[in-house]
Amino acid sequence: MSADPDRHVLILGGTTEARQLAGALAAAGTGPGPRPEPGPGPEVGAAAGAAGAAGTCPAGHVPLRVTTSLAGRVAAPVLPPGEVRIGGFGGAGGLAAWIAAHRVTHLVDATHPFAERMSFNAAAAASLSGVPLLALRRPGWSPGPGDDWHFADSLAEAALRLPGLGSRAFLTTGRTGLHTFAHLADTWFLVRSVDPPDAPVPPRLEVLLARGPFTLDGERELLARHRIDVLVTKDSGGCATAPKLTAAREAGVPVLVVRRPPVPEGVAEAQSLAAALEWLTGTPG
Repeated sequence: MSADPDRHVLILGGTTEARQLAGALAAAGTGPGPRPEPGPGPEVGAAAGAAGAAGTCPAGHVPLRVTTSLAGRVAAPVLPPGEVRIGGFGGAGGLAAWIAAHRVTHLVDATHPFAERMSFNAAAAASLSGVPLLALRRPGWSPGPGDDWHFADSLAEAALRLPGLGSRAFLTTGRTGLHTFAHLADTWFLVRSVDPPDAPVPPRLEVLLARGPFTLDGERELLARHRIDVLVTKDSGGCATAPKLTAAREAGVPVLVVRRPPVPEGVAEAQSLAAALEWLTGTPG
């Protein structure tokens, strides 16, 4: 990548791919960056304190500046290399204003594939500011031989279909969407998340506080111990099949998969770190 001192990449992060990209870009620059900058709004809390002690790059010249923005929804996020900003922007207009104020030259949306609102805000902000935008999305999952997959286009549709597939559900769609299943009083739910979920939640619920990655042996044991008869997940995707999907196939457990929303129209898309770096290299600074 060109050692252009005016090149500033803003990564909308929170995913493994975002951390990997930040690491690759930070390695191209060698100078120190400021401590994490909290954003406005109630999302800033314990995460900002945890981020405040983040390390900086070694002293020296900075040919490339990289900033990762985290929403702040996780109490103790895994911090990426480079500069870190925590908190919301206040919509597309706020993001566009931040881009202009900090002389961002390239915007990468590496948020979770289901962070639909943030992705559309990123597209609108890129249009307002004239900054090129790339959506970095891991490839989606596809069923293989022996898989018993069922699909839904939303969490609401998944909640409608779930009672017909099983009564003891391992729900891995994220804690923020639990309210969608709160009315299912006859279904027992196992939920795994980094932080405890907020109400409303299903009445028959057990929560496991854990952070991945998870092993295949661990997922096998979990399904057996809790007598899981249906797995509910989002198509978060990745280069390899998630261990929970393999464990479900082996156990003959049906999987209800929520399809991911599309990338906003007209936005360039990359499905690998190499493709993202190639896009950044070939995009004028």
